[in-house]
Amino acid sequence: MFRQPYCLNLFACFFLLGATTLGPAFAQEPKPKSLPSIPEGKSEDPKGAENKGKGEQGWKELIVGKSLEGWEKTNFGGEGGIAINDMGELVMDVGQPLTGVTYKKDFPKENFEIRWEANRLQGSDFLVGLTFPVGDEHCSFICGGWGGGLVGISSIDGNDASENQTTQFKDIKNNHWYKFTATVDAKNVTVTMDGEQIVQVPREGKSFSVRGEVRINRPMGYCVFNSKVAVKGFQYRVLPKDSKTN
Repeated sequence: MFRQPYCLNLFACFFLLGATTLGPAFAQEPKPKSLPSIPEGKSEDPKGAENKGKGEQGWKELIVGKSLEGWEKTNFGGEGGIAINDMGELVMDVGQPLTGVTYKKDFPKENFEIRWEANRLQGSDFLVGLTFPVGDEHCSFICGGWGGGLVGISSIDGNDASENQTTQFKDIKNNHWYKFTATVDAKNVTVTMDGEQIVQVPREGKSFSVRGEVRINRPMGYCVFNSKVAVKGFQYRVLPKDSKTN
C-alpha cells in the first residue's frame, strides 16, 4: 500500500481549516451580477443604434445606398450634376438656376411624414426646395430662398413663400447640417427644423399650389437654386388616417 505524500495531507488540512473559517463565502462561488437590460429600441452597438431608426416605426428609405432607383433627374434646363457620394448623401450641384430630382414611384397624397437632413455646401440660396402632395394639390417647402434666408410654403391661396402667413427669415449657414420633417395630416401641413416647429398651415379653407418653375417636380421632388446641397437620411412613412398635428 502506498502512503499519501506528506504535502497532500498538509494541503487537506489547510483546505478544511479555510472552509471552516471562511464559511459560505469560500464554499459557494458568488453568483455573477446580471448585466443591465437594454431598453427596447436601443442597441449595444453605437453603429447599430445609429442605423436602427431606418425602417423602424414604418419609416421607408427614399434613397438606398448609392442607387437613385425610383428617382429621375429633373429636366429644369440648365440643371447641374446629381450624384450620391461615398457616404450615401445625395449631392445636387449648382444649376442655372435649378437642380433637382423627382420621385417616380407611388407616393401617398395624405397622412404622411418626410424627414431628411440638408447641408448647403456652396452658394447662397435654396437649402431646401421640397415639393410634396397635399391631397390632390401640391406645395413646396422652401428654406434659404430669395437670397439665402427666407423660409415658407409656396404657395398658399396663390401667394408664394415670400408673401403669405408662413414667411420668415433664418440665418442659414453653409457647411452645416439641418434636420427637417414635413407632415401632411387631415388637419395641417407642418414643418419642423432641428426639432422646432417652424410652419403649420391649417388645410381647411386653404388652396395649395406650386410655382411654375417647379411644377415638373411634382408629385414629390427636391430642388436647389444656385446652390450645391447635400441631403441624407431621406425617408418617409405613412401615418394613421386619424392622425393630426396639434
